[in-house]
Amino acid sequence: MTPIRVLLADDAAVFRSGVRTIFSTAPDVRVVAEAADGVEAARQADRERPDVALLDLKMPGCDGVEATRRIRVAVPSCQVVILTTFDEDELLFAALRAGAAGYLLKDLSADQLLEAVRAAARGESLLAPRIVSKVVAEFARLPPGPARGVPKAEHALSTRELEVLTLLARGAVNKEIAAALGLSEGTVKNHLTSLFAKLGVSHRTQAALRARELGLL
Repeated sequence: MTPIRVLLADDAAVFRSGVRTIFSTAPDVRVVAEAADGVEAARQADRERPDVALLDLKMPGCDGVEATRRIRVAVPSCQVVILTTFDEDELLFAALRAGAAGYLLKDLSADQLLEAVRAAARGESLLAPRIVSKVVAEFARLPPGPARGVPKAEHALSTRELEVLTLLARGAVNKEIAAALGLSEGTVKNHLTSLFAKLGVSHRTQAALRARELGLL
């Protein structure tokens, strides 16, 4: 089994040490790089090409949002997960729009953190339970009409992709989408890859938000 390669970025050395200790107990997870600020996090990501990057939000040099942008440009295959004590709406949505695949709070357990890394490596979106309601509220706030500069965006997605997207936005996982549409999970993954590319996003939460902005839901 090839271990999941993780970049850990946090300006608190004690916190990094604790997370590294947790990961050392799991044979399928390995920390390949650490950083104490956002600039170094982006540099290490470019050099080490991790599968998952765990980033704090408020770091010197550049914050977690800007570091997420830089990492997503340098290493598109890297799934960025924000791991922070802050759950302000502005920071949450800035991180998701920058390309973060997840937003978790530091009060999770060791087992939850390990499973979060594994889920991120599988390409799944991750939101702390109390963050989910904020995302739902954002759906309600966004205007339903198409965004400026993207007329006829609905024509970019096939009928099947729109069906997958609608179920995704309701919180369905791949297995549930496959059952609802009579498809294999592999086919669902293919549709997700295609619609992510068409919407210009990198994960499920971004896709749902972007689709709402474009009036596709």
